[in-house]
Amino acid sequence: MNSQAQRSDALVFFGASGDLAYKKIFPALQAMARRGRLDVPVIGVGRSGWNLEQLRARAHDSLQKHGGVDEAVFAKLAALFHYVDGDYREASTYVALRKELGDAKRPLHYLAIPPSVFPVVVEHLAQSGCSNNARVVLEKPFGRDLASAQQLNATLHSVFDESAIFRIDHYLGKGSVQNLSIFRFANTFLEPIWNRHYIDSVQITMAESFGVQGRGAFYEEAGAIRDVVQNHMLQVVSLLAMEPPTASYHESTRDEQVKVLRALRPLRPEQVVRGQFAGYRSEVGVAPNSTVETFAALQLYIDSWRWDGVPFYIRVGKCLPMTATEVLVTLKRPPMAQTSPCDTNYFRFRLSPDMIIAVGARIKRPGDELVSEPTELKVVQQPSCDDLDPYERLLGEAMLGDTLLFARQDGVEAAWAAVDPVLGDATPVHTYEPGSWGPPQAAELTAAVGGWHEPGPC
Repeated sequence: MNSQAQRSDALVFFGASGDLAYKKIFPALQAMARRGRLDVPVIGVGRSGWNLEQLRARAHDSLQKHGGVDEAVFAKLAALFHYVDGDYREASTYVALRKELGDAKRPLHYLAIPPSVFPVVVEHLAQSGCSNNARVVLEKPFGRDLASAQQLNATLHSVFDESAIFRIDHYLGKGSVQNLSIFRFANTFLEPIWNRHYIDSVQITMAESFGVQGRGAFYEEAGAIRDVVQNHMLQVVSLLAMEPPTASYHESTRDEQVKVLRALRPLRPEQVVRGQFAGYRSEVGVAPNSTVETFAALQLYIDSWRWDGVPFYIRVGKCLPMTATEVLVTLKRPPMAQTSPCDTNYFRFRLSPDMIIAVGARIKRPGDELVSEPTELKVVQQPSCDDLDPYERLLGEAMLGDTLLFARQDGVEAAWAAVDPVLGDATPVHTYEPGSWGPPQAAELTAAVGGWHEPGPC
């Protein structure tokens, strides 16, 4: 944690009646209270005509459906609750909020609301004095493209310093994702080979077996590239490809991640294949002639000394055969090796649902002949009840003022710059059958490296 930061003395969350609060924020608040990490006023702000008791009832119902209610802990949490009901565009809402803040001098404002409302809330926080010495947390997406991201950042910086802005990408709060940098930099054997001389290619697959789950209207505004590639997947790329950070100053890790994002070669249409699962256009809120992608496959290059010429492949999609996120780092074939490309050495990282670190190697086949066969050395770590949920971890870090696990302005804009050329209808969208691995055209991207790696059951 930044030693200069002071802990927030109140937590305000806009969107108290919304879906995100119901599914993620209330469970995170109970977990924080259980660990003794939450003892300040928690002020919900909504526009549903509620009162305080209805907020408490909503929180209790949320916990019953998402992990269970610890009644003793919930009683302590409920005692911290305050509620302000009102229109986000009305000054009176913020006058009431300022009153509920009481003696709090360092509030944290969590904007769990549609991004289109961010500017008006930020401006009202400033006008009402609620932004004084405050921090603000925003949910992705941080803009829809580079221009809108720059505009949003200008609005934020007119009120808040960058050190007080916390852009949540819950992927950065996952222990399995954080383990990528731990594995890289805590093991001496890895650094000599983690470069273009030994690594042949990198693949990242984020597969979901389900569809848009009633969020068709949202997906029509986003699509797979905006929804998960520009943020989640490129953050994973930055952790895999970054240079070793130094412990001498707090921003070192984020500096190294941003260097990777700035070195991304802007995508060209021929490096992208978009797909849409059959039946998507029948979803509620989806246009009958929609060309929004529910699947995207990309080929990326990083223009740096370490990674020159090494292709990074990203594949994301809904209605695929399984739900899993996995990274495969394939090493170059040994000299004179009589093996096929799929039998080369590799490192495999399963990021969800379980955390797996595996090494693909070759050993002697049983028998008299000196013939090798592939094997995998694997460590599996299943989620523990002691693990912090990403939202619990990130909310706690934001209250402490620690920015390490949050996206920074220059990194967000660099990621948008990489994907900007292929947003919208820059490439055609191909239909694929639910339960498949996407449109067959995606196979052309990885033909030179032996095809796509398909995550297995474990």
